[in-house]
Amino acid sequence: MKWKISNVKIENQVVLAPMAGICDHAFRSIIKSMGCGLIETEMVSDKAIMYNNFKTQEMLFMKDEERPISQQIFGCGTDSFKIASEYIYENMKPDIIDINMGCPVKKVAIKSKAGSALLKDPEKAGKIVETVVDSVPIPVTAKIRSGWDENNINAVKIAKIIENAGASAITVHPRTRHQRYDVKADWSIIKEVKDNVSIPVIGNGDIRSCYDAKKMLDETGCDAIMIGRATLGNPWLIKQCVDYLNNRTKPKKVSVEEKINMAKKHANILEETLPKKLAISRMRTQTAYYMKGMYRTVDIKPRLFKMNSKEEIFELLDDYLSSHKQHLRELVKQN
Repeated sequence: MKWKISNVKIENQVVLAPMAGICDHAFRSIIKSMGCGLIETEMVSDKAIMYNNFKTQEMLFMKDEERPISQQIFGCGTDSFKIASEYIYENMKPDIIDINMGCPVKKVAIKSKAGSALLKDPEKAGKIVETVVDSVPIPVTAKIRSGWDENNINAVKIAKIIENAGASAITVHPRTRHQRYDVKADWSIIKEVKDNVSIPVIGNGDIRSCYDAKKMLDETGCDAIMIGRATLGNPWLIKQCVDYLNNRTKPKKVSVEEKINMAKKHANILEETLPKKLAISRMRTQTAYYMKGMYRTVDIKPRLFKMNSKEEIFELLDDYLSSHKQHLRELVKQN
């Protein structure tokens, strides 16, 4: 089903979550090839943009084929958000700017007083949204959690403030900052937010299958679903959700050969778009995700993380695929 965030048209109800250290151009392009309706980037620091940090400039790389795309920013000051959002709009030209109000990690929430720390100061959260809305001519959204802790669940209050400040949509991850990812997401909070605001609401949390995606939409009435960690090593989940939500097409099992080929494709894009050292590091990480859960891969991970070239990684993948095919042939003979 098509929907919109302000004037941005989105082809379906599946959104990629902004995962730090994961959502680079290579990952996003693969997710987009699976039909994802809206791509979110990994978050960048408002301060890092202010100080023209080189690593942050690399993180802002994107291609038109990824559109519609939303660039997420984290920070804690209205002035720095204004400068960062204007810079991003002028130089990256995303379709949407998203404000992170949900990151639970200490470096962001405690040290920088950003991310989910903004949930403790609703007035400040509203001023930041208002500042960014006034600074750029594209839609501004925000991603929140249910609250700081179990004694301060204020998602509905924050959502209303964000809406009144001019935000065009809101994403709700229904866990508190203290809960991080360790407890089951409380989808009823998504429903409460949806029932109390008029802007689109994106639901996030515990979507591991296309059936979970449909269940969240049905139970909460949210406008779209956001998927993050479940796509690691499994970008096919995006296509499965799109196909099931649109046509009730049931998912097919992804073969080992498909996973190996995707790992290679992912590595090739990383090599083309990132500095060599960083590209190899991410190749190792992403290859490990693709191989997770495969038959007899326990001893492969330690070897993989010692490799320093794409060629070594590809050789490992080819050897594994050959041994896997041999294993299947032996099983056929036994039966």
